[in-house]
Amino acid sequence: MKIEDNFRVDVGVAEAWKVLLDVERIAPCLPGAQLTEVEGDEYRGTVKVKVGPITAQYKGAAEIVEADEANHRVVLKAAGRDTRGQGNASATVTATLAPDGDGTVVNIDTDLNITGKVAQFGRGVMADVSSKLLGQFAENLRRDVLSGEQPPAEAPAPAAEAAAGQPSTTGPRKIESKEAEPVDLMEAAGGAVGKRLVPILAVIVAFLGLRALRRRRRRRRG
Repeated sequence: MKIEDNFRVDVGVAEAWKVLLDVERIAPCLPGAQLTEVEGDEYRGTVKVKVGPITAQYKGAAEIVEADEANHRVVLKAAGRDTRGQGNASATVTATLAPDGDGTVVNIDTDLNITGKVAQFGRGVMADVSSKLLGQFAENLRRDVLSGEQPPAEAPAPAAEAAAGQPSTTGPRKIESKEAEPVDLMEAAGGAVGKRLVPILAVIVAFLGLRALRRRRRRRRG
């Protein structure tokens, strides 16, 4: 499933580039996401989504596999699995930065593969949801990171050791962060979900009606 979108930030490309590569700093800005630990170049955490009464939690990892500063292009690969074993998701996300006056436009191309209950909505709804969540992410980024109120995180000791050529033996570094609230996909998609679910709900209602009718006939015959 291919999804294309973009958002704009009111800082130059050079500053936006630095922020985009600071995964620990921007992870809390993504709705439903919680970063839990870092090991080397791998960032691990959870993403929670809610579809009506159903809440799914994906536990997985993400890694920046390409960072082309000359062309301001970043490629990130992520994969996760529903903790209840009811589906999984993987994505390759390519972000390209382009100057836009005094600001920067970040173009996001996502190649998404998702299975399980969340996949029932299809590309159209997922694209609508992605656009709204990206808008929330951009707003959180402006408020919490680009406002200048939150200072950049200092490089941890393991990273410094790696830079000096010394192997780190500390294992994964735990991240203490607030537990994220699940993203309500029904609320995020709004009317888009409703339009697509009406035919499905009609079939379910008809099916239940037929079952009830058959049960009554059996009782009468008995």
